Amino acid sequence: MKNKQISRRKFISTISVGTGSLILASSATASVMKPSSDPFQQITLGKTGIKTSMIGFGTGYNGGNRECNMTRAGKEKGIALIQHAYDRGIRMYDGADLYGTHPYIAEALKSKPREDYVLVSKIWVRPGGIPEPDRPDADVVVDRFRKELNSDYIDILQIHCMVDQDWTDEQKKQMDILQNLKEKGIIRSHGVSIHSMDALNACVTSPWVDIVHTRVNAFGDAMDDKDPDTVLSTVKKIHDAKKGVIGMKLIGNGNFRNTSEKIEQSLSYVLKSKAVDMMIVGFEEPWQIDDYASRVENALKSINRS
Repeated sequence: MKNKQISRRKFISTISVGTGSLILASSATASVMKPSSDPFQQITLGKTGIKTSMIGFGTGYNGGNRECNMTRAGKEKGIALIQHAYDRGIRMYDGADLYGTHPYIAEALKSKPREDYVLVSKIWVRPGGIPEPDRPDADVVVDRFRKELNSDYIDILQIHCMVDQDWTDEQKKQMDILQNLKEKGIIRSHGVSIHSMDALNACVTSPWVDIVHTRVNAFGDAMDDKDPDTVLSTVKKIHDAKKGVIGMKLIGNGNFRNTSEKIEQSLSYVLKSKAVDMMIVGFEEPWQIDDYASRVENALKSINRS
């Protein structure tokens, strides 16, 4: 039997030198994929199949009682800001009942193809935060959300601000309702936004959790533990369990928004971890989107070089 021959040109095309990644296909050929430094590159959230941009827009900075900095600045400015974010490449828009920004998101994106962006919202089950009578079951709330967002479906639906270690028991009814909505295609995924280490730890083993919003930065500001490594160790377990991870409070809830060195350290810390799929930021001005994108790009370039 004759030995199979391979040309020098074909052989060279199958190898990579330097920082490229070598991916072997079943056909025994190989292709080169260089790490991307695009701040708006597409990522996939866990096992959900949901793909979106690495940078997302958190619309509820300083939010509560269906108000936030965006609503206080006025609808015209908020809509223009979301549209600028879309033009730059942001494809995730993070809302909640708590923020009052659903109409802003809907208006800003009404001319965009629905399949091109990801909508996030969150139901509020805790005391305060929204008018007290407005706490029907999740199916009723999600139906209202869809009307407010002018969308037949919501990509990511979270239970907002969980702090108790036994939240998976306390919220079982709402979890079951959300699971039913996912099976019907009304939502594509469900999970929680977390505000304590106890609640975060519960996400590791919960089979119900698809995606987690977690507070993470390099300094422990506005996080579930003052030691960022303590938080990140649990986040890595969540990520290793194939759950999507959305990082928030990367600039300490704005605490070091004017300190370039801290912003850059925090971005590097989170991106190097490989445990956070994407980051949401509460932008208030167009230049902040441009500046943040540039910082993420520089951080990725530095990480890729190393």
